[in-house]
Amino acid sequence: MKKISIRWKILMLSMVIVLVSIAVGSVIVISHVIQLKEQSLRERSLLIARTVAQIPEVKKHVQRKEGWQTIQPIVENIRMIYHANYIVVMNMERVRYAHPSYEKLGTISYGEDEIEAFTEHTYTSKARGDLGISVRAFTPIMNESHQQVGVVVVGHLLPSIKESLKDFKREIIWTLIITISCGVVGSFLLANHLKKEMFELEPHELTRLLVERTATFHAMYEGVIAIDKKERITIFNEKAKQMMGVDGEVIGMCIREVIPDTRLPEVLYSKKAVYHQEIIVGNRLIVSNRIPIEVNGDVVGAVAIFQDRTEVAKMAEELTGVRAFIEALRVQNHEYMNKLHTIAGLIQLGKTSEALAYVFEEKEEQESLMYFLRTRIRDESVAGLLLSKVSRAKEIGVSFIIDRSSMLLSFPPRLDRHDFVILLGNLIENAFDACLATEREEKFVELWIGEQEDGWTIVIEDNGIGMKEEEKKRIFDYGYTTKDGSHQGIGMHLIYNILKKSDGDMKIETSWQIGTTIVISFSRNKGEKL
Repeated sequence: MKKISIRWKILMLSMVIVLVSIAVGSVIVISHVIQLKEQSLRERSLLIARTVAQIPEVKKHVQRKEGWQTIQPIVENIRMIYHANYIVVMNMERVRYAHPSYEKLGTISYGEDEIEAFTEHTYTSKARGDLGISVRAFTPIMNESHQQVGVVVVGHLLPSIKESLKDFKREIIWTLIITISCGVVGSFLLANHLKKEMFELEPHELTRLLVERTATFHAMYEGVIAIDKKERITIFNEKAKQMMGVDGEVIGMCIREVIPDTRLPEVLYSKKAVYHQEIIVGNRLIVSNRIPIEVNGDVVGAVAIFQDRTEVAKMAEELTGVRAFIEALRVQNHEYMNKLHTIAGLIQLGKTSEALAYVFEEKEEQESLMYFLRTRIRDESVAGLLLSKVSRAKEIGVSFIIDRSSMLLSFPPRLDRHDFVILLGNLIENAFDACLATEREEKFVELWIGEQEDGWTIVIEDNGIGMKEEEKKRIFDYGYTTKDGSHQGIGMHLIYNILKKSDGDMKIETSWQIGTTIVISFSRNKGEKL
């Protein structure tokens, strides 16, 4: 069976509500109208009964045996004038002296609700008779001596519901037309509005999307957290719970109560996305992308997609290691080819002793460098980076000197091998570029890595082109560079983020066309052992 559109469902439901409301309202109104009509007839009947009871002829002749001949015409005239259904006059023996039916004159009445009227009581009652339900008023007839001599009964038939609404027929019809028309138009507009709010989707389609979205978020390897504009959590997938150490259901809770330092609410107010930012949440370092959620130009929430920094570092380290390995192989291949050409040339010239000495010299230099890296630089990634930079320096004609007093046994707080590879790699490459930008023959870059009891220090010095004051001020700006080519202006920005993450400090001394010295220091707190 084809599913009914939400537009028609809302329209039909709204119309049912309108019709039920009209029916309930009509019952209440009709009931109130009938009550008012009944009350009016009671008061009218009581007024007529008292009027008849005060007529002198009625008082006088109700005590006579043939008094009905005088009373009946008088009462009938009054009944016709006041449109009463009936007026009955009785003496104290309940003999009728006036009655709409001529045949009942002189007969005795046996009505059960008449008893109190013969004890000087004035009241009204409602009873069902042959003609229908009627409202009756009872009033005693008192003579000049204030003694009761009879009873007047005035009755009015209660109109039916149809008769009660007869006078309001036109108003009722117009009210129904206007109400139903407004209900149809309002329901149609509401249905269209809701349809647009739901992006023209049906409820079953929204349900399917919600189920698929929830399953997708929980299947993602990254942590996902989303909040609405009131900072209430709308998405918190399983990976995010594992990374943040959160248990139980947190949907609908305020993000600040669950995780105070996600910095996700900041995106709501700044309305700016933040990409690839490393932040500390609890005791965990994560890489976070935080993006505002906009609907029709209004920010209605924010979403954060993040990964554990350790896992990201592992992937980055693999990528960096592969690239460094390829670069090292390329440089070493070029270097060894040059060395082989040199040895081959010496042999061809018959200078075998010089060729042998050249081989021993290169061997000793390589062994010395390898021994230094094994004993003083404990991390293989950092050692491999330095080894590849030594080979690259030879290739481009720059003397790269690593101070043999350098030592690196652990990492500064919140940093790992990946951070150090980025830090040292960018510093060394920038120094190489600065040297290549000069025309002097002797170009050198000197590096010292120190680890002391109070912290770590990195010093890199070159005799390159140096920096102008304007360049020095903007050195950390993302995308700012004085070099040609793509993918420039990122290295120093990455270094800035690493320093910020670990509370590091950088000092730069530079002179244009003379050179640059950069000193980076980290305070010791909890270094990660290598």
